[in-house]
Amino acid sequence: MEKAFDEIKQVAAQDDQTRRSTITALRDLANSLETTNDTIHRYGHMNLQTATVKIGIDLGLFKLLAQSSSPLSVEELSQKLGTDPVLANRIIRFLTSIGAVHEAGRNQFTANHVTKNLSENLAEAGLSHYFGTASPMYQTLPAFLKKTEYKDPADELNTSFQDAFNTDLPVFPWFASHPGHLAPFNDYMRLRRKPDVSWLTVYPVADEIKDWSPEKAIFVNIGGGVGHQCAEFKQKFPDAPGKVILQDLPASIAKALPTPGVDNTVHNFFEPQPVKGAKFYHLRGVLHNHPPHKVRKLLENTKSAMTEDSVILIDEMIFPESGVHYDAASIDVTMLTAFASMERTEAQWRKTLADVGLELVKTYTYNPVSYESVMDVRLPKSS
Repeated sequence: MEKAFDEIKQVAAQDDQTRRSTITALRDLANSLETTNDTIHRYGHMNLQTATVKIGIDLGLFKLLAQSSSPLSVEELSQKLGTDPVLANRIIRFLTSIGAVHEAGRNQFTANHVTKNLSENLAEAGLSHYFGTASPMYQTLPAFLKKTEYKDPADELNTSFQDAFNTDLPVFPWFASHPGHLAPFNDYMRLRRKPDVSWLTVYPVADEIKDWSPEKAIFVNIGGGVGHQCAEFKQKFPDAPGKVILQDLPASIAKALPTPGVDNTVHNFFEPQPVKGAKFYHLRGVLHNHPPHKVRKLLENTKSAMTEDSVILIDEMIFPESGVHYDAASIDVTMLTAFASMERTEAQWRKTLADVGLELVKTYTYNPVSYESVMDVRLPKSS
C-alpha cells in the first residue's frame, strides 16, 4: 500500500493540474467505498469540522504544533494554550480524526501537512471569513430557495445573505458597519493574491500600446480596490504612455496604495464612466459580484466611454462546459448566496456581452487550474 501511495504522490507532483486531478480521483474512490452511514456522517459533520478548525485557529493550536520540533502531549498543549485539559483532549481528538493533526503516539501530537497549511495566515483569514460570513449564508440557503420557489436569484437585496444576517443591506455596505466580518475578508483577498499569476503574463500589452498617445489614459482599473492591479501594471510597463487610473468607492480610495504615476480617483461604476477613450478598461473579479442587470449597467457605462481603439479587459473565471472543479463550483454558489450573481462559461460571457453590443474578441487563460482568464472585449467592427 505504501508503495502505491508513493507512486500516486509522484504522479501528483508533476504539476498543479495533475495534483488536483489526482485529488479528485482519490476522493471519488473514497466516496465509492462509503456506506450510507458514512455518507451521512461525511456531509452531516462538515459544519462541525469547520467549527472545530476555527477553534484550533482561535487558540493558536496549529501554529503551536507547526512550530514545535517534537511531539506535544495534551497536558503540554493545554498549558501553552490556556485551555481546560479535558476540553483540549476532546478538541484535539476530533481534529486528529479528520486529519488536521497527527497523533504520533499515545497522548503525543504533531503537525502534519494539513496542520502546517492551517497554521498559515492565509488559512486563518480564509477560514475565519468562510466560517463567520459565508457559513451563515449557506445555512439559510435551503429555506431561502424554498421561499422563492427555487428561482435563480436576480436581486442583490433579496438573497440568503439578508436572511442570514437579518439586514436589508447588500454585502459590501453591510461590511462597512461590521469590521469583525470585513477584516478577515480583506485579509483573505489580500493574502491569496499571487502577482506572478496574472493576466499580465499572457496578454500582449506591449503590442497593443504601440504608438499610444500620452495624452490619453492607457489603463483604467474599474472597481480596483486599493490599486494592486495598477501597481502591477506600472511595475511591468513603467514607460507606458498615458495615465494609469484607479477607480473605486471612497472607502477603498482612502486606503489606496500610493503608487507613483497612478491617479487614485473616486468613482461609482454604476454611474457614467468619466474617462473617455482610454486604451484599457480593466475589471478584475468585479462582474461576478453583481446580478445580471447590474452587470449590464456597468458594461453599458463602460461601453459609452470607449472608442474604436479601446479594450475592456474582463478578468474573471471562465467555466468549462462540463467537469467544473469543486473549488470553482463552490465560488459560483457562494456568489448566488451573497450577490444573486454567478460565474459564467465562455458561451454565457459571449451572450452577456452581445446583449449590450460588445464583442468578445479573444480569451487569454493565465491560470487554467482555477479557470482564471482575461477577455479582450471591444466594440464590434461594424459599430
